[in-house]
Amino acid sequence: MKTIHLKISRRDTPHSAKYWQEFRVPFRPSMNVISALMAIQRNPVDISGKTVKPVVWESNCLEEVCGACTMVINGKVRQACSALVEHLDQPITVEPMSKFPGVRDLIVDRSSMFRTLKKIKAWVPIDGTHNLGAGPKITPAAQQVAYKFSTCMTCGCCMESCPQFNTHSPFIGPFTFGQVQLFNEHPTGAVLKNDRLDSLMELGGIAHCGNAQNCVEACPKDIPITDAIAELGWDTTKRAFQKIFTE
Repeated sequence: MKTIHLKISRRDTPHSAKYWQEFRVPFRPSMNVISALMAIQRNPVDISGKTVKPVVWESNCLEEVCGACTMVINGKVRQACSALVEHLDQPITVEPMSKFPGVRDLIVDRSSMFRTLKKIKAWVPIDGTHNLGAGPKITPAAQQVAYKFSTCMTCGCCMESCPQFNTHSPFIGPFTFGQVQLFNEHPTGAVLKNDRLDSLMELGGIAHCGNAQNCVEACPKDIPITDAIAELGWDTTKRAFQKIFTE
């Protein structure tokens, strides 16, 4: 029987040391890394025949929409649900992202990304207390641009690949810029534009971006993050001059 050889980085607690375990699971056509992990979960026996604790990971949609199953697979950060094993060299190495605190095995804590979304006010401010009628019209061209930014699933791929985002830097990360651009260009969301620009002008904001452009290469949704960085670089410059003369 054809099998798949996996080498998985594991840790038992957030503070315990990492270690590697290897497994072989039966191959099935169109099998992805999630399917292989599920096979290990059903029969947690390592390559030496020893029964071990099942590997733990996060996943949800299984169609590259939720962003929960981001892992480093064969040295490349990507979604495990869209990583087909027949296209991967073996042994397939599976590791958690390194730029976020580890929780257990392949699970990391991405809560810093969600705190950043709060910081930049990544929402359209509508309180819902009364009927506002029809929303503002958006041209098809603007809609097409906005749609690309709206596909961000906060997966962390851009953060993992960014050399400026690490435990020694205050940089808030590249995904932030796409979300600021998305909501600043929205007719209603633009009411908070200056607040968002001000947040990008603080420590760890756009000035800390080194323009490595790894984020664009790593993004599974092909979001034009560097386009947003360019636009916001000009917007924050104008905002800085505005604050000099008006505040």
